[in-house]
Amino acid sequence: MSVRRAAAALLLSGAAVVATATPAFAQTELNGSSPAEGATLAAPKLIVLSFTGHVTLPANPITVTGGNGASWTVGKATATGPVVTAPVRPSGPAGPYTLTYKVIAEDGDAVTGTVTFTIVSAVTTSAVPRPPTTTTPPSTASSTASDAAAHAAAHGASGAVSDAATTSDSGGIPAWVWILGAVVVLAIGVLEAFRVGRSSRS
Repeated sequence: MSVRRAAAALLLSGAAVVATATPAFAQTELNGSSPAEGATLAAPKLIVLSFTGHVTLPANPITVTGGNGASWTVGKATATGPVVTAPVRPSGPAGPYTLTYKVIAEDGDAVTGTVTFTIVSAVTTSAVPRPPTTTTPPSTASSTASDAAAHAAAHGASGAVSDAATTSDSGGIPAWVWILGAVVVLAIGVLEAFRVGRSSRS
């Protein structure tokens, strides 16, 4: 009777040990993701991976690749307990893409795997905008100075022409006018002398 009791007690102890040890030996694995496995969606901006246990991250824990050599830019990934998040910048054609992950479980084992999804439209990386080309307008002061100089030059030329016309009209009487005047005066003098002589003879 005592042997049976001892055997039963031993079996119960073994079962308790196995029951308490099982969680410690449970393997950490992917529990869910966004995007989900097999999903068809617009290109996401954030990757979310959920595991069955707490994890830490090695270098470059997440990559996303697609057709035609497309490779997404993955930002800094962070792990909060069993959840890993990472911002991404998609680029490439529409079609299937593969997310590859690698994390470290609490027991130190590496946990790796892939998630395949499809994006419905192509994504292109935005080009850096070029600064607009600006043309400096001419200075107002220099434009005003140029206009003033041109006006002065035109005014000077017209003034010179006006002065020349005034000099030609008011000064420099031709010599023939003076000669004609002298002849007329002389003729009047001769006629007057002749008239006076005849009057005295009479």
